Amino acid sequence: MRIPATCGKIKNIAIPRHVSCRGISLFLRFNQGEIPRFARNDNGRFFPRGLVGRYFRVLFCLAMAASASFVPRVARASELDIPPDAKEAIRLMYSGKTEEAIALAHKLEAARPEHPLGYLIEADVLWWNIYCKWSERKYNTIDAWSHTRPSDSDDDAELALADKVSHLAEAGIVKADTAEMELYAGLGYATRARLLGLRFEKMPVAHAGVEARKHLLRCLQLDPSMADAYLGLGLYNYYVDTLSAMAKILRFFMGIPGGDKREGLRQLEIASTKGELTQVEARFNMAKSLRNYDRDYARAEQAAAPLVAEHPENCIFLLLAGDIEGKLGRMEEAAAKFRAADAAPWEEGACAERAHKLAREALDSMDRSH
Repeated sequence: MRIPATCGKIKNIAIPRHVSCRGISLFLRFNQGEIPRFARNDNGRFFPRGLVGRYFRVLFCLAMAASASFVPRVARASELDIPPDAKEAIRLMYSGKTEEAIALAHKLEAARPEHPLGYLIEADVLWWNIYCKWSERKYNTIDAWSHTRPSDSDDDAELALADKVSHLAEAGIVKADTAEMELYAGLGYATRARLLGLRFEKMPVAHAGVEARKHLLRCLQLDPSMADAYLGLGLYNYYVDTLSAMAKILRFFMGIPGGDKREGLRQLEIASTKGELTQVEARFNMAKSLRNYDRDYARAEQAAAPLVAEHPENCIFLLLAGDIEGKLGRMEEAAAKFRAADAAPWEEGACAERAHKLAREALDSMDRSH
């Protein structure tokens, strides 16, 4: 059957016959004033476009898409080579001791300059500082909301590290195609997409996502037990099912299967319990997703609880946990978490200042409401 050059329209935008990034870019010029169903609150009112910006976080998750039948279940330990200094750097990062964590990351980089792990850890340390710095209290919820903004020095450093990770991993793949290097390549591109999503940059997120998808699927093909790859797969399945209206259009453009929220949560659970690098981030994203989209605050609290138990001085995790406790109506517990966040140390000054400010704002709001 002959397909016409233009096979349909979406909001007066012609859909080209050939699916390409240009076609996606045309689609992405939709009217941002039209807030989708998922962004409405229980009273039928709309959240502003900051939440709509989450649409474009989904694009990097698209990069990691695969149907449940394609991805095998985790059955054995993976073969990641994570030295003790790397594990200690990750622990220090989540304890707010960012300078010590970066020092260890630099040590790893010096010892193995051609290996991506040290650079990935350094990028993750910087990411949490960036996330914290740009966090806000909007819609009675504390989060780093997507919005357009110019690049700053932290952004430039984060993108440079993300590129270093993916390029080193791809160079390793040329020498020997291993699941480990495929994972690092995918995580490098996902790191780039994570920051660009926060800056509301639509097409660059999509490009990074396509590369991440290629590498993470190859990783699982080589080693089905590489649980860290399930972070991206879980986010894809969850968000495509949650944002069902957009998912149908994206599937039309990119030929990607539909998502399954329950499967996505199962995959996030795999990453949060069996992952060696992404365990904490998977749990954090699971708690945020259940809070922001499902409003399933009880399950969100269950997901967030281990974060605070294992990292009791992490102001970011304390703010998340306090926010969820407040939504559950547990005001005393929420106040305790916010007071702890206000007192929590964090070596990076901008993050500490922002976190303490947000904690005091939340406490003031609770006082006014009573």
